[in-house]
Amino acid sequence: MKTLADPANSLTPGLAAIRARFQVPETFPPAVLAAAEAAARRAPTEHADRTDRHFVTLDPASATDLDQAFAIEASGADLLLHYAIADVAWFVDDGGALDTEAWRRGTTLYLPDGKAGLYPPVLSEGAASLLPDGPRPAVLFTVRVAPDGTVHLDGAERAVIRSRAKLAYDSVRDEDLPTGFGELTLRLQAAEARRGAARVDPPAQEVDAHEDGRFALVFRPRLVSEERNAALSLAANMAIADVLRAHQTGLFRVMAEPDDHAVARLRQTAAAFGLDWLAMAPLAQFEATLDSADPKQAAFMLAVRRAGQGASYAAFQPGVVPWHAAVAASYAHATAPLRRLADRYVIRATLAVANGLPVPAVVTEAFEKLPAVMARADAIGGQIDRAVIDLAEAVMLRGREGDVFPAIVTDADDRGARIQLCDLPIVARLAMRCASPGDAVRVRLTTADPERQKIGFESVS
Repeated sequence: MKTLADPANSLTPGLAAIRARFQVPETFPPAVLAAAEAAARRAPTEHADRTDRHFVTLDPASATDLDQAFAIEASGADLLLHYAIADVAWFVDDGGALDTEAWRRGTTLYLPDGKAGLYPPVLSEGAASLLPDGPRPAVLFTVRVAPDGTVHLDGAERAVIRSRAKLAYDSVRDEDLPTGFGELTLRLQAAEARRGAARVDPPAQEVDAHEDGRFALVFRPRLVSEERNAALSLAANMAIADVLRAHQTGLFRVMAEPDDHAVARLRQTAAAFGLDWLAMAPLAQFEATLDSADPKQAAFMLAVRRAGQGASYAAFQPGVVPWHAAVAASYAHATAPLRRLADRYVIRATLAVANGLPVPAVVTEAFEKLPAVMARADAIGGQIDRAVIDLAEAVMLRGREGDVFPAIVTDADDRGARIQLCDLPIVARLAMRCASPGDAVRVRLTTADPERQKIGFESVS
């Protein structure tokens, strides 16, 4: 997972191997760096002055690539979310060196020991980032949130804003946040529950060092401040998706429900952890009861994420409603342009349609190409995430070769069985014939090799 942390640097050698294996770029070509330096000096000329509004950001304490800032005001019974998003397109010329490199990368890649950014730091952590050290160009979306939590995009404009505070998830206080923040997020979360949304947000995984030299893979639950902040982004992205659909254009994030086979496997995983999932309860209903502070329930949340068919991108198609099962609504990605290539084009399209202008041809053409580009980038990011978790599991189990663990079979096919350890958040393959989902088994650890990011088990008769 990109949220994996390693304060003891126990993963350093393995992470170097993963970076080499996936050719994670260490820096940018000189021409791209030069273009970024020149772009960083570009002054806003098409932006309204909104520096009088009290914008703040809310992110991890160490973050410097800040995509989003927000302010809130009342409008009768409604609340207005003024959501400022980094105006990356102001700095990036179509077809230029920055643009070409961003299309090659697709996304920012995250590893525990650092990231490979979509854009050079002089932009992503400087001139384009909504840091509180001066005015910044932004695209300002005004999202109207009704008392029942429904959202509507009231407008979009280019604006210069000034963040008044860089707030951190782990230290923010309610009094630090704009008036109305708590009520706004309650409205959004209530609407999400009514829609039957089933967003799965597993806790962060970290490697803890024990005094005896062993390591443990542990969970750090998501903070309430993270959940509330995510609701703001979700609201804006839903409102933007509605506007783009109405104008028959756009790029959408889509995801199907887990199929029957995946749900059956998840039921076996729940059984392995001793979780009480009623036979008639659908997955979404059961997910709503999970507590990420409980290690076994947190591990199950990770299993749900793995079991899904995966999210992808789709350009607008007449007669097709783009649907994201976890959100239970149409949904676009527009709030993280410093980290995702696609967002830059969704923002440009929204700016156009919200102001009665035609969507630029270069944006429409990009919508047709972006699904494949983003799929490739997401696949690489997913493979890196998986390799990092494999590494962490091997580090955690190193020295325990020969130990026996209780497990349950969650799936079986011609390659053998997939097992879930009952006491650890580890899924592995087992060369075992005649296994059936739900079987309780005992397995012996045979391999825990951090250098190859590999663990292995054998069945104990």
